[in-house]
Amino acid sequence: MYDREARFKLEDTMNAARIEYTEKAVMNMASRRCDVIKISQSEAVLALLTQYNLPQQFYLDIPDARISKIGCVLMRVHANNTIHVRFLRLMTQKELDRIFVFSTHPAHKDKTLDIRSW
Repeated sequence: MYDREARFKLEDTMNAARIEYTEKAVMNMASRRCDVIKISQSEAVLALLTQYNLPQQFYLDIPDARISKIGCVLMRVHANNTIHVRFLRLMTQKELDRIFVFSTHPAHKDKTLDIRSW
């Protein structure tokens, strides 16, 4: 399915995020912190603080940009504590702009948010 979708260019960013998933079937919800270091409309690269086992599907929250419950599928786990994920829906340009406004990456230091578009 994912090999036939269009690929969008990954842009550098640095946003705090949270991964949420269920452990032991549906018994409890686990939450882990991470950083979004690259993002596009269809995928992202996340930096994890430590190594831990993630399920194939989970939710991604970006609290600074007020974006919650983005469904994700784990595509690849890298050795340097980063993971490559695909989103279950395409992110809108408006959501990406909000992420870039709250990014601490130097490439986005001059980004501003249009209040009327919120």
